Amino acid sequence: MENDINNEKYVKVLTEILKENADPEYAPKMKSYMRDKFEFFGIKSKSRRKATRELMQAENRPAYSKLNQLVRKLWELPQREYQYFGMELLEKYKKDFQLDIIDIFVYMITHKSWWDTVDMIAKKLVGEYFKIFPQERDKYIEEWVNSKNIWLQRTTLIFQLSYKNKTDVDLLFRLINRLKSIDEFFIQKAIGWSMREYSKVNPKVVEKFIKNNNLSKLSSKEGLKFINK
Repeated sequence: MENDINNEKYVKVLTEILKENADPEYAPKMKSYMRDKFEFFGIKSKSRRKATRELMQAENRPAYSKLNQLVRKLWELPQREYQYFGMELLEKYKKDFQLDIIDIFVYMITHKSWWDTVDMIAKKLVGEYFKIFPQERDKYIEEWVNSKNIWLQRTTLIFQLSYKNKTDVDLLFRLINRLKSIDEFFIQKAIGWSMREYSKVNPKVVEKFIKNNNLSKLSSKEGLKFINK
């Protein structure tokens, strides 16, 4: 039986908790670190997670069927802590993921987009989704690569970051070659990051790929970080 928890009341309680734990002196520093793109309550991640722990518990969470509406509401609110909470809340439902939850992930990636949300969504949510529904992967990857949206493109490069020896390296290298000519820091950095992470598993393969492909200096430098240590 699904929890009969009202989204509006849930967000109200969350807001009260965030306001109680807000730090007006630290908030401008967080805003500045994110290049003034978002407002903040000024709560550090560890403190925020501790303060909202009860809201994350199964008996206190809204029903899975209410997630779409809830996440969109959290994304509309100005302070960035709402979006951080929304991402971490979705993680709690990963055993319940259904095919259409990918629509929520795409919404999150393409709205209020910045590395601080996109990277977690890619690794923790999209990466998990494609493990559960591998048959869906290639369809979405192709769509995102061709989307001209740098955050969806970045997601294709980094969703496998935690896959380790289960990384589909052929897919990764194909994606890198398709995206390497895009003159965009967040794409070039993601290319390097994805190779750097896989180099922990197979450094020789990564080193050979970098040597034999015309990658940017940034991507190559990032990809070789662990290899050159």
